[in-house]
Amino acid sequence: MKPLSLFLVSLVIVLTTTSYVDSFTRSNFPDDFLFGAASSAYQWEGAVNEDGRTPSIWDTFAHSSNRGNGDITSDGYHKYKEDVKLMAEMGLESFRFSISWSRLIPNGRGLINPKGLLFYKNLIKELKTHGIEPHVTIYHYDHPQSLEDEYGGWLNGKIIEDFTAYADVCFREFGEDVKLWTTINEATIFAIGSYGQGITPPGRCSPNACSKGNSSTEPYIVGHNILLAHASASKLYRLKYKSKQRGSIGLSIYTFGLSPYTNSKDDEIATQRAKAFFYGWMLKPLVYGDYPDEMKRTVGSRLPVFSKEESEQVKGSSDFIGIIHYTTFLVTNRPSPSIFPMEDEGFYKDMGVYMITTANSSFFLWEATPWGLEGVLKSIKDSYNNPPIYILENGMPMEHDSLMLQDTRRIEYIQAYIGAVLKAIKNGSDMRGYFVWSMVDMYELLSAYTTSFGMYYVNFSDPSRKRSPKLSASWYTGFLNGTIDVASQDTTIQLKRNTSGYSSV
Repeated sequence: MKPLSLFLVSLVIVLTTTSYVDSFTRSNFPDDFLFGAASSAYQWEGAVNEDGRTPSIWDTFAHSSNRGNGDITSDGYHKYKEDVKLMAEMGLESFRFSISWSRLIPNGRGLINPKGLLFYKNLIKELKTHGIEPHVTIYHYDHPQSLEDEYGGWLNGKIIEDFTAYADVCFREFGEDVKLWTTINEATIFAIGSYGQGITPPGRCSPNACSKGNSSTEPYIVGHNILLAHASASKLYRLKYKSKQRGSIGLSIYTFGLSPYTNSKDDEIATQRAKAFFYGWMLKPLVYGDYPDEMKRTVGSRLPVFSKEESEQVKGSSDFIGIIHYTTFLVTNRPSPSIFPMEDEGFYKDMGVYMITTANSSFFLWEATPWGLEGVLKSIKDSYNNPPIYILENGMPMEHDSLMLQDTRRIEYIQAYIGAVLKAIKNGSDMRGYFVWSMVDMYELLSAYTTSFGMYYVNFSDPSRKRSPKLSASWYTGFLNGTIDVASQDTTIQLKRNTSGYSSV
């Protein structure tokens, strides 16, 4: 560990924020509100062929393209102690990470891999020793390839039993120290992207764009199995572990901010329809036990049906909802250049609306639209009985370049969205935590290593994967430690740093 010498002892930056952001500090949030950062196993760990780990669908998918892979990535498997030290120096209150199913149970079921088990026990112990709360995601796009080959993974109801058995191992082995569990990551966009568009593993969609799949049916089958698997694992946890371990379990969904393109009645109706598809697809079963009427009318027999027993098991199965949110789209009924082309079949065709980017933003590079997140949280509060919510991912991609260490735009983005969370709390939303994506630069599924989200720069050309703090790491440190007050607008923020308190690996 070497003292940081890349930055001046004292930095003064001027952040021009909109008047949207009111003045606030960490002390304005409840004491038990968790501020953290996030990662996932395939994106952070590396070591894909070490210590008994077998390939997951993410390995197979990444190696089928020329967009890079997570074979080594930021090497968290070997550098987790150094990363946890950085988290502790930052004042991080929680760290969200995922378990690699194929590292813990290489064949998908059966024997546990002792070295994989030891890694996660050591990681959790390291976090707890430094006072950092682990928030564990059980599944993040990466079931073992063997289960995909054997029966088609999430397309087959057999995965419900295998996932529940895998979750049982996680609860039993880690549950004494883990109080926050997310069963499945961003269930909505996983089903759409992986089985409707073919852009995420296992890369399935209708044959005009993919070698195998059916965009009109598979996303709904997968979504249904995800809900049943989540409910099954949740039931197991509540029956077998909750009374002793006293943890909470939830499901994570991806939410775009959705706002009418104009103030017309048609665009308002289109927006409500989009919310029914994007939010209600998972949330209505979790809260009310069935799919939205808009989906049932449109999708018809392609949408699976819950039995009475399944409906009762899914309803109320989440102690909290995990929200993944990055950007906002404008919604209209009028034919328009849409960020998601209206394909011949599939989710977006069924939804039947056009989604337009906000000014100067795209799906891969976006501007801060914190009012979009505030709208998401209000919709969930009003329509789904105000469930407890964790913002499990929120962050801004920038070009992956050491010249981007002074990432003032990322700071503006993060502080604006934290401000939106505080507004939601004041408006009655049951907010429990906020996690920046990501702690360090990692392999990104859609952009590989061309853009990154980390508050720490990782030199992927360096075999040691050296970490260097970006300005956002300093800002988040100051915010978490109460030395930064986010003020309303055109505010000069003093980032005073003691070089002895910062390290680069």
